[in-house]
Amino acid sequence: MKDEFPFRKFERKWQERWRASRVFECSEDPDREKFYCLEMFPYPSGKLHMGHVRNYSIGDAFARYHRMKGCNVLHPMGWDAFGLPAENAAIERNVHPGDWTSQNIDTMRAQFKSFGFAIDWTREVATCHPEYYRWCQWFFLKMYERDLAYRKKSQVNWCQACRTVLANEQVENGTCWRCHQPVRMRELNGWFLRITHYAEELLNDLEMLRGSWPDRVITMQQNWIGRSEGAYVDFPLDRDTGSIRIFTTRPDTLYGATFIVLAPENPLVMKLAERSGMQAGLQAFIDKVRSVDIIERTSTGIPKEGVFTGCYAINPLTEESIPIWVSDFVLMEYGTGAIMSVPAHDQRDFEFARKYQLPIRIVIVPGGEIPDEDTMEKAYEAEGIMVNSGRFTGMPAAEGKRRIIDYLEMENMGEGAVTYRLRDWGISRQRYWGTPIPVIHCPQCGIVPVPETDLPVRLPVDIEFDWKKGGNPLADWPPFVNVRCPRCNKNARRETDTMDTFIDSSWYFARYTSARNTRSPVDPVKVDYWMPVDHYIGGIEHAVMHLLYARFFQKVMRDIGLTRVGEPFTRLLTQGMVCLEVLKCPRDGYLYPDETIQDENGSPVCAKCGQPVMVGRSEKMSKSKRNTKDPEEYLARYGADTMRLFSLFASPPERDLDWSDTGVEGAFRFLKRVWRFAQDWHEELADSANRDLHLDPEPDSSPGRIRNRVHQTVKRVTANFESRYHFNTSISACMELVNELVAIPGPHTGQEVPEPYCDVIIEAFRKLVPLLSPFAPHFAEELWSMMGNRSLLAASPWPEYDESVAFEDMIIVPIQIQGKVRARLEVPAGTSPEVLEAMARADESVGRWTRGKTIRKIIIVPDRLVNIVIS
Repeated sequence: MKDEFPFRKFERKWQERWRASRVFECSEDPDREKFYCLEMFPYPSGKLHMGHVRNYSIGDAFARYHRMKGCNVLHPMGWDAFGLPAENAAIERNVHPGDWTSQNIDTMRAQFKSFGFAIDWTREVATCHPEYYRWCQWFFLKMYERDLAYRKKSQVNWCQACRTVLANEQVENGTCWRCHQPVRMRELNGWFLRITHYAEELLNDLEMLRGSWPDRVITMQQNWIGRSEGAYVDFPLDRDTGSIRIFTTRPDTLYGATFIVLAPENPLVMKLAERSGMQAGLQAFIDKVRSVDIIERTSTGIPKEGVFTGCYAINPLTEESIPIWVSDFVLMEYGTGAIMSVPAHDQRDFEFARKYQLPIRIVIVPGGEIPDEDTMEKAYEAEGIMVNSGRFTGMPAAEGKRRIIDYLEMENMGEGAVTYRLRDWGISRQRYWGTPIPVIHCPQCGIVPVPETDLPVRLPVDIEFDWKKGGNPLADWPPFVNVRCPRCNKNARRETDTMDTFIDSSWYFARYTSARNTRSPVDPVKVDYWMPVDHYIGGIEHAVMHLLYARFFQKVMRDIGLTRVGEPFTRLLTQGMVCLEVLKCPRDGYLYPDETIQDENGSPVCAKCGQPVMVGRSEKMSKSKRNTKDPEEYLARYGADTMRLFSLFASPPERDLDWSDTGVEGAFRFLKRVWRFAQDWHEELADSANRDLHLDPEPDSSPGRIRNRVHQTVKRVTANFESRYHFNTSISACMELVNELVAIPGPHTGQEVPEPYCDVIIEAFRKLVPLLSPFAPHFAEELWSMMGNRSLLAASPWPEYDESVAFEDMIIVPIQIQGKVRARLEVPAGTSPEVLEAMARADESVGRWTRGKTIRKIIIVPDRLVNIVIS
């Protein structure tokens, strides 16, 4: 029985013990330090994928560590259950979205429990439940009261065939992603939240998060909010009434504005087209631009395209008539959806002007002579001295900015302003599966909010669907639409738009603090005890929208009086993706995993032509790419602890993880190795938990060096949890310790245990087993119990180290990449190759130099050098 590794048996056993003991449930305790650990809650798509396994293994390691450190830990779970994917799945399967979602939640909940995550399930929420979304409606009403929610018309992507608004990403080559019919711009009424009211605070408070959030995320949010100082300038339309208002950060270049450019989405475009008779050409251009990604539209490396509207405006300072163009590089989301183009001093404008032979006028020079506008090769974008600028000629540009703004304001031509790229949040969706907006439209009273006492406005579950008809089923369901006005009691119509699902995910973290509260969205006392979230974990793809909306909601909750906390997340960890190496055939190119077979030697070959294949590139796991790995398959073969251990060992949390079956097998072998060692030493370890130990070996003796390594390992793993979060190096340190323990003579080698070693081995296991608990909790609980401990390891203290025992001689090991030193590691002398490799992979400088590359080989000379070969 020594070789048996009954992981299935003890994983089930400890999951049941944890459940029965309710060890992961928590409540407020003012006398204990709290730790709120949260992963971004999942969409119930049907089954877990490897990205889920990695994400929640990271969070679970933090939660378990801080619980063992004595913290009062909140680690909850819920479901981001509303949204378009469920509605689309219902259409495909001809089922009710609610039924499909509920089944998926049941499936995924069972899968989460099979991994043994330390979750307080008593706080579980699902955003599609009325008990949750009634408070989304309550928040809407509170914002409406404060003029933070309002209704207006806006330009949207409209599919007539499906009778619905489409997001930009749902428009493919100018057609609807679902029915492939043409998409047109349409002006519709919709509801908006005034997030711009908080723009300055959202921007300034990012400085509070610096050092705790990734710099990349902070920069992305700063750019999205996009604060700009400058001026609004009005360009009157030539031979017409009205004007075009633009915003510029360079009013000092106003004399150099030689044409105006409008965003294709600007409503003024088609009005000008009607005046000039160019509707057909402009509409064709608008349709073409709609199929282009916004990133591509604004990329500096892609040539810009434009169309002349046939109309002109007047430069208010030069009084010249300048042409009005439409171009793909101007976005409606920035400024006013119109820009003044100064080609001499903006490179993008310069290239556009050269392409379409538009005039260029130099108005800023660094000093000396004015260059020839016809022969200049690029725009001069720096500041300098103003020229060709009327009364402002000769002024430094900085002074000219202020003087021109003063002049514009004096002459009623414009005004100084601070603007933001950030736009108010449009929350209206013409969909069924979402939170109903709590508003009634009365012919006599106008817009009437639903009284709070009538919440929730329930989404009808007995609605009859005709998915082929398209559009929002709510709009055609009289029992939902027809209602009495709360003010005049006359016939009225209920709002049929539902809320953007980002509403649901913008405050769920606060709901977890009092998930069963029926009197308010949160209990102010409980939310102020638990909030802010101490560690928030999720993908970089949520760096802007979700995190920005969550920060906005937190500030609204503060201003409503629900909490004193102004920022929701203290620390943020954006984990990398789970990737798979893609094989490449010399003849057929890149292959899906199911397009390869093995030859008689077990080597992969192309299933089409039989030629040997090689590793081509690394790709994110995706169902669409047919390169996913099923967690349940690996769970059955290796167990939860192996999968958790591999996902934390193979890469630092913030980096992409390259999936490797060999790596999974290696994690499994490590656990079996520790298990066999523990079985071999069973007589010495059994019931050793309370044994008094005599631990005074000479530091230079073999037992002394083992003890030194034990305390060093505790110190390293603890430091990684407290600051660096490099779980891979923590696990490497544990593996290194096991290697040293296995090298000791003893029962596993068929020898008697030398007297000085026995107590050292027992101490080593007393500390090693808790160190493994955050990474392989079932396995660690089993060993902990075997040692005679009566309490759960999950509720036991974290091991301590003696600084005087954990002393280390430190050395510097250089890291070479392609033969050049790019980083250096400060490590204890004698650090193993495995730990050196793990530390090198986790190093930030190495990450920068290898980003987008494939690491082909790592050559290690212990205590001397790490050499990385990339391609």
